Amino acid sequence: MPFAVTDDGVKLHYEETGSGTPLIFVHEFAGDHRSWEPQLRHFGRRYRAITYGARGYPPSDVPDNPSSYSQARAADDIASVLDHLGIEKAHVVGLSMGGFATLHFGFRHPDRALSLCVAGCGYGAEPDQQTRFKGEADVISAGILKEGMGAFSLKYAYGPTRVQFENKDPRGFEEFKTQLGEHSDLGSANTQLGVQKERPSLYTLVDQMKALTVPTLVLTGDEDWPCLAPGILMKQNIPSAALAVMPNAGHTINLEAPDEFNRIVSDFLVQVDSGRWPMRDPRAVSQSITGMKS
Repeated sequence: MPFAVTDDGVKLHYEETGSGTPLIFVHEFAGDHRSWEPQLRHFGRRYRAITYGARGYPPSDVPDNPSSYSQARAADDIASVLDHLGIEKAHVVGLSMGGFATLHFGFRHPDRALSLCVAGCGYGAEPDQQTRFKGEADVISAGILKEGMGAFSLKYAYGPTRVQFENKDPRGFEEFKTQLGEHSDLGSANTQLGVQKERPSLYTLVDQMKALTVPTLVLTGDEDWPCLAPGILMKQNIPSAALAVMPNAGHTINLEAPDEFNRIVSDFLVQVDSGRWPMRDPRAVSQSITGMKS
């Protein structure tokens, strides 16, 4: 079983398939490396498709202390996997927690990113939701340690932005729920405390967004309510960003609607690889609604 080792000595399990331009997938809190199977099967036909388990997600290491988990480490762990594989630059695709890690990878390692796909990114990001989100992270962490991931998964899987997945694909949803219940109690609790609870609000990162020139796709489901306004924020402020919204879709979009997800991401990658991904035309930014001054 292959592992990459981070600069603080944590071993991260990874898997890869295919050859060509590197493309790495970064999973969400409720997922793991297995969550990207539909993407590895699809993109492995024309890319060197890679995924890995974040710290805290076996068979990757599970550090004991929450201080070993953070948003910065989550971003740098992507670089550690690339370093281990001898990859200078890659396309990076992340969902939810992985979407935040992907965005921060763009901030911290822009020279390592061919492109960024920031999907399902925004939970707790709005200023008026920060206190509630941090409080829920404490509740979730305590609940996991008390009841275990098996019991926790039976509740968390039915969140308001995940029921769409169950309605579309009951069999796929059951697999997702089963895998969620297999996660490490300690690793999941520490991830909530170190990464989810402590990450900065997107609304405090506008200056970094404005400086980001890596080709970026912001992707969300139209029923992924916590991500809609933050998605527009990223579109407005990242000059190299486009925003795509998947209809009648919740949070777990790469599993809920894999064909649509893969098509959108494929179109994005083709444009980037062909050198046709644009920066925003400055003329598209105006204080006037119509462009005509009164």
